[in-house]
Amino acid sequence: MKAYQRKLDIKNGCVDLSHGSGGRAMAQLISGLFHEAFGNEWLARGNDQSAFDVGAGRMVMTTDGYVVSPLFFPGGNIGSLAVHGTVNDIAMAGAKPLYLSASFIIEEGFRFADLKTIADSMGEAARTAGVHIITGDTKVVERGKADGLFISTSAVGIVPDGLDLSAENARVGDRVLISGTLGDHGVAIMSKRQNLAFETEIVSDSAALNDLVAGMVEAGGAGIRLMRDPTRGGLAATLNEIAQQSRLGFHLREEEIPVKPGVAAACELLGLDPLHVANEGKLVAIVAPEIAGAVLAAMRQHSLGRDAADIGEAVADDHHFVQMATSFGGGRIVDWLSGEQLPRIC
Repeated sequence: MKAYQRKLDIKNGCVDLSHGSGGRAMAQLISGLFHEAFGNEWLARGNDQSAFDVGAGRMVMTTDGYVVSPLFFPGGNIGSLAVHGTVNDIAMAGAKPLYLSASFIIEEGFRFADLKTIADSMGEAARTAGVHIITGDTKVVERGKADGLFISTSAVGIVPDGLDLSAENARVGDRVLISGTLGDHGVAIMSKRQNLAFETEIVSDSAALNDLVAGMVEAGGAGIRLMRDPTRGGLAATLNEIAQQSRLGFHLREEEIPVKPGVAAACELLGLDPLHVANEGKLVAIVAPEIAGAVLAAMRQHSLGRDAADIGEAVADDHHFVQMATSFGGGRIVDWLSGEQLPRIC
């Protein structure tokens, strides 16, 4: 006789310590919630790992952790963000992301309804990006030991032959391309956290960029020197990092950098510079000048690159500065920001 197994009370129930104990309650949580959200042939086997085939090319791997607060924000939640961020780290190598793992640290008392919403959004984000979540882990900690929910992810992908994106490839005269408006994600998070209301709601740009990248690689090939997603610290931190690694400097044109009016107004209210605010659905590419036009055109043909712009160039600079020229003929140095100078937003 098969033992009776009560279904999860998704509407009213909460996670308790038994759901992390390795027993029947944990199996119920995994099968009744996570498998339904991520369902695929690898998870259906119920193993502690997943075996998979890979095609020709070099493999790339990344890992990341997500501790965003609030867990739900305009345009997404911690679940969709975890998939998008991990896929994008793989895509910045010019690679095709294939498989993800996901580990959940859940605080006792976390609502099943919220967990299901987050898991469902992860499954949908993965399907949209063309990847599979094929293994994972679940832990439950006592009340007060976690901020509701933490997610850790890893991913693997394949880089096409002949493509090797790295900051050391950058050369004087290379163009700096950005895929769209800056600061959307960070301002969406901060406005939600501070209960700020604007005339037009500011929505996170969180999105998987692998399809956009595929079009860029097709257009530019090895002429693309490197790509990065300007997440924590925004474009300023990303370009400063690239400048240090490439031993070059960058000259930017302020009037060419796209920022939505609502984001600009919110940043002014909060005392922030959009260049230092996090993004989760944008990329910056350093490309050879002779293919910059073709790559920019390919970006603008994609829905995630309609506002793409050429914002500057790489220059010889022994100090590796990132400098901004303003429309008034002046300029400023775009410095790094320490983590203490901005609230945690991703």
